[in-house]
Formats: sequence, C-alpha cells, structure tokens
Amino acid sequence: MGTEISEPLILDKESIDDGAGIESELVPEWKDQITIRGLVVSALLGTLFCIITHKLNLTVGIIPSLNVGAGLLGFFFVKSWTGFLTKLGFQVSPFTKQENTVIQTCVVACYGLAFSGGFGSYMIAMDERTYKLIGADYPGNRAEDIKNPGLGWMTGFLFVVSFLGLFSLTPLRKVMVLDYKLTYPSGTATAMLINSFHTHSGAELAGGIGDSCGFDNFPSFGLMLFRNTFYFDFSPTYVGCGLICPHIVNCSVLLGAIISWGFLWPFISAHAGDWYPSGLESNNFKGLYGYKAFVLMEMFFSHNSSKEVFWVVTFSQVFIAIALILGDGLYNLIKIIYISAKEVCKKSTKQSKLPIVNEVIDNESSKVLAEQRKRDDIFLKDRIPTWFAASGYVALAAISTATVPIIFPPLKWYLVLVSYIIAPALAFCNSYGTGLTDWNLSSTYGKIGLFIIASLVGSDGGVMAGLAACGVMMSIVSTAADLMQDFKTGYITLSSAKSMFVSQLLGTAMGCVIAPLTFWMFWTAFEVGSPDGPYKAPYAVIFREMAILGIEGFSELPKHCLALCFGFFIGAVLVNLLRDVTPKEISQFIPIPMAMAVPFYIGAYFAVDMFVGTVILFIWERINQKEAEDYAGAVASGLICGDGIWTIPSAILSILRINPPICMYFGPSLSS
Repeated sequence: MGTEISEPLILDKESIDDGAGIESELVPEWKDQITIRGLVVSALLGTLFCIITHKLNLTVGIIPSLNVGAGLLGFFFVKSWTGFLTKLGFQVSPFTKQENTVIQTCVVACYGLAFSGGFGSYMIAMDERTYKLIGADYPGNRAEDIKNPGLGWMTGFLFVVSFLGLFSLTPLRKVMVLDYKLTYPSGTATAMLINSFHTHSGAELAGGIGDSCGFDNFPSFGLMLFRNTFYFDFSPTYVGCGLICPHIVNCSVLLGAIISWGFLWPFISAHAGDWYPSGLESNNFKGLYGYKAFVLMEMFFSHNSSKEVFWVVTFSQVFIAIALILGDGLYNLIKIIYISAKEVCKKSTKQSKLPIVNEVIDNESSKVLAEQRKRDDIFLKDRIPTWFAASGYVALAAISTATVPIIFPPLKWYLVLVSYIIAPALAFCNSYGTGLTDWNLSSTYGKIGLFIIASLVGSDGGVMAGLAACGVMMSIVSTAADLMQDFKTGYITLSSAKSMFVSQLLGTAMGCVIAPLTFWMFWTAFEVGSPDGPYKAPYAVIFREMAILGIEGFSELPKHCLALCFGFFIGAVLVNLLRDVTPKEISQFIPIPMAMAVPFYIGAYFAVDMFVGTVILFIWERINQKEAEDYAGAVASGLICGDGIWTIPSAILSILRINPPICMYFGPSLSS
C-alpha cells in the first residue's frame, strides 16, 4: 500500500562509511527533545507562517505546504542563536535533529489552524459583508444567519474543536507508518532535509519554480486538454512526489484524472438542460469574483459561467470524490480492526505466527536492517497509551459538544455529538489519502459536513449550523492528517512519537491564540471580503452559497448524483476486495481507489506531474536499479524541498506586493 524509503539516503555517505550509522547514534529522551528555545522559535515562526497563510487564504485561497520551510528556518534560527552564544563564551546544549523536528512539528500545528480555522472560508462566510455580497433578496440568505468575526469567540471555538483530531488516530500510528508504510511525501522530504542539516556534508537541494506566471500554466497537450486541466505545470513538488511514491499510486492518480476530467465531467456538462438547468443568466450572481479563484472551475467552464453549471459539477466533484475516498478508507479501516482483533485473539491463546528468517545477508543489508530496527524501536518506545487517546477524545468531545452550541445556537448538541462519532473514520480516510498522494482534503470533508448538517437543520438556522459543522469537521480531519505526517517525519529523524504528540499539542495551543490574533490584524486594517479590496476572501461566498443550497437538502443535488456516488462507493470497496483476494503478482497492478479519487476534485494537472516523476523513476530503474534505489528518494526530496523553500520568499514578496515586471501566461483565446 506504500513504499519505504531506502534508509541510507538519510545520512551522508561519509558518516556511513565511517561507521557512524544511526544504529550507534545516541537519541535524547523525549523530554529533552522539547526545549524552551525551541518553543520560542516555534512561536515566532508560527506567527510568521500564520500571516503568510492568512494572506494566501484571503487572496488566492490556495495554501502550499510550508513544512519544509518550517524545518529550514527552525534550523537557521536555533543554529544562529547557539552559534552566537557560543562565541560569547556561553555553554549551550547541542542542537539535535530531534529538536529541529519538534520545532517543525510545532510550527506546522500552529499555522495549520490559520487554514483549518476557516479564516478565509467558512468563518468569513458567516459575516455581514458576505451576506450582503450574495444579496438580501437571495432565497435562503437570511439576516439571522450572520455572525461577524470576534477575537473572543473565534479563539474559544478553536480551543474547543482543534485538539480532538490529535487524539482520534494516535492509536493507529504504527499501522499507518510501519505496517502500511505510507510515504507522506512532504513529511519524508522534510525529514531528509532535517537529517541532512545535522550531518557533515549537508544536502544540495533543487531549485523551485515561481507562482502562476510562466510555464506552470503551459498548455502542454493543447488548449482543449488544457481547459480540462490536462497540462504539465513543471511543479518540482509533484514530480518529486512521483519519484517518491510507488508506481501504482502514480498510475492510479493518472487513471483517476483520465476517468474524471477526461470522461465524467465532460459527459456531465454535455447533459446541461437534462440533468440540470442550462442557459441561465449569471449576471445576477453577486460575488462571481470568488468563483474565478476556484481555478479548476474557471478553466473547465471558461465559456459557460452559469452558476448552476458551476454548482452541479462542484457538488458532483465533491460527492463522487468523497464516495471513492470513503469506500477505500472505510474498507481499510474495517480491515485494520478485523486484523487487530484477530491478532489479539491469537495472543490470548498464545499462538504465534511470527516467521523465523534464516537467510544470508551481506554487510550492507545487515546495516540497513539494523538501522530500520532502531527506527522501529524508537518509534514504538515512548508509547501513547490507547486508553489515554480514547479518554482524551471522549473528554474533549464532551466539552466541545456542550460548548459549540453556545457559540453557534443553530448547531444543536446532538448534531455535534454525531459529528464526533463519525469524525475518526473520516480522519482515517483523510490521513490515509494524504499518506498516498500528499493531498490533505480536509476542506472536502468540511463541505460534506456543511451540506449534510445544513440539510438536516433546514431553513431555520441551517446556513449557520452548516458552516459551523464544516469547521468542526475540518479541524478534526486536518489536524489528524498533519499529526500522522509529522509521525512519519519523526520516524525518519529518530524522534520520539511522544515528543511529536506533545509538540503538536503545544503548537495547536499556540495556533489557537496566534491564528486569530494575526487574522485580526488583517480584519481591522483592511476590508476583508470586499470585492474592491486587496483581500477578497474568494471562498467566503462559495461556502455560504453551498450552505444556502444545502438547506434544500438532497433534492438540490443534480440528477443521478447520488446514484453515481453509490456506484463509485461500491466500486471502491470491490476494487479493494479484489486487491486483497488476488495473488500479489496480479494485485500489484490493480489501481488504488483512494489515489484515483484525489484528481476527481483537485484536477488532472498534478496527476500529469506525478506520472512524469514515475516515468523518470521507471527509466532510471531500468538503467541502474541500485542507483535508483539509493538516490531516487534524495532527488525527490531535493525537488520537494527546493520548491517548498521558495514558497517563503515568494509569499513575502507577495505580501509586500512586489510583483514580477512581466508575466507570461498561456491560455485559450476568447474566440477559441
């Protein structure tokens, strides 16, 4: 279900040759990995990254992964500080890669709340400005469903919903990281970067590419396919993901892109007037600028901007993608529960099926096995008891169930409780998908929660209840995926799982304070959400529109949407069953539904990038298998890290409104 990175890549060759492999490396206790200086640096970087995230969230609405930047800047600040103190004659404790990993984890948890907190989406969708943009006379858009941002209630809301995701999947960390060997490409690349900082030779990283100017919108396969998001955007990140992910994952992603953007969405759009209304005027749709930021829809419907067309495909995308994801995720979750229960029964009857391996291995293989055993031992050493995770989740869910309805009265306590009952299963699906493809689809799960809760509550408060439920769901599935990605980073850097968990808790607590404060700076200094201002918050109108449509219930879904969802859900289950019952030489060629689902919603462009990466790796393996095994992970990490590092100066230049003097853009002409 995944691939394991060749462990010697993580160290520089000299240190391995000198016998300084990780099997002899001293690892500090988990408490020593969390330091005061590390927390101070985490708070400073968390503030910086929150500002960057808010800026991007309120303008383009798309947030790149900043994990690599967090690891790099954490190393730079602490190393500079310790070097400065050393020159002054002070005695300082050494800066370890475990402390570096803790800083990165803390920063990611902090700035993650600037996204999952909904400051550019569901939270802004509640305010009066968004209500007026849609129109007071718009059906279902009620003045009663308004809640303007406030520092107090936003901070309180984040505190009561943001910690549950950390407790929801902690017991499954061994399954996700060790058993399934999910790659979590960004987490792996960040870990290899951190490891390279703490060796003698360091690492050379590949350069990144700029924003949406230039060849990242080049119609590689012609304008027709470009309008259907089939193009190579020269993204080092996703080419790197293609190098680091298994071939079957990359091929599954491309297959999903072909099915969805090559056939399904064009087929649905061809049924305008039958499956949904067509030819309706769009000039009465206020806030159309918001949809232009929804890049996939803009390209796909550049010549048909009717909002009905937009919504029918948007809902079809969301629901069909979720159907595939849930079919795959729930199947694997049930399989894990079944296997775990079976193993418990075997242990209780003192049966053991552990194989005894008697094979002759060379010195290099022995070193690799020793390193892997040490990683496994450290990862499993400082256990987080299952009872602690379960009781923590139940206690926090009880507090949140009692508190959230006070902040949002239309969202009744029993609806919050039901959300928390089903949330762990959805969090597993999201974390599993993130491990395969590096895409965190928390906002997609939030939209599903928004639609379902809005339809259950109805016209009397359904908009507000749906938006609040979206926040509850997004917080859980997003933080759970982030934690699992950080567990992967910690596994490769020999960091304690307990220190990862604690640093996530501390980072989340920081984010609950820093994210609202930094957003408040934007809110008080600018007219956030104004179509004429610099911070248009494009997704605010989209989320409120979805909530308004949601109060009409499933009757608002386009024709055959539920039938398609059911078909794709059953198909995902059957494909997984087929993968499990067929011999390995056959099952290795059967696509993974979870990986296929991501391009249904995201678009085909990143599938092309990942496939380019897998083609490069395939050719490399045919030319020199050993070299490809040894260096493909390092090359992939260099591409991902180089692109990730560039996001920091790029975002800062964007905040300062320093734009390139010329922008080259490729697109269809108005007459095409």
